[in-house]
Amino acid sequence: MFTGIVEERGTVVDRGFRFVVAAPKVARGSVPGDSIAVNGVCLTVVAQEGDRLSFDLSPETLNRTSLAEVAPGDPVNLERPVTLLTRLGGHLVQGHVDCRGIVATVAEEGNGRTMEIDVSPDVARYVVEKGSISIDGVSLTVTSTRDGRFGVALIPFTLEATNLGTKQRGDHVNIEVDVIAKYVERLIGGTR
Repeated sequence: MFTGIVEERGTVVDRGFRFVVAAPKVARGSVPGDSIAVNGVCLTVVAQEGDRLSFDLSPETLNRTSLAEVAPGDPVNLERPVTLLTRLGGHLVQGHVDCRGIVATVAEEGNGRTMEIDVSPDVARYVVEKGSISIDGVSLTVTSTRDGRFGVALIPFTLEATNLGTKQRGDHVNIEVDVIAKYVERLIGGTR
């Protein structure tokens, strides 16, 4: 379980079924078997060497997330799992990506930016204005929704501390909706 509060922006070193990330802060104290959220995807550490963490990626992970599209040198958002002693600064994030969204618009606004993201209708039904959403592992508040598209506001800190500051129109991002909405739907007889 994660909070969507990114601890470090790591750098992709190698990509493929064995995925390697340079992560000076997050690698410290991480051991094989630990879970780490990488761009919002819960991955298991299979090796730790110095400031580098290695993860094995399954075909399911490569098909469902944007990790197949990153290249060496690209920034990735990293977060270690929450503990019972950790403040829950964002929202409950599982690291189970619901879909790849597509960045539809990015616009400068005040001292930050706004971003709109297109998602499939089966995911859009869980997105509500002022609700929580995870984009590439970053916990954000939804500012608007319409026709399979939602918006978020990005403050300067988020733009600097995460990879969202590098995103442009057409880029894919990992989307995880609030899990509580999915459970509620299931309990009241929904189809998921």
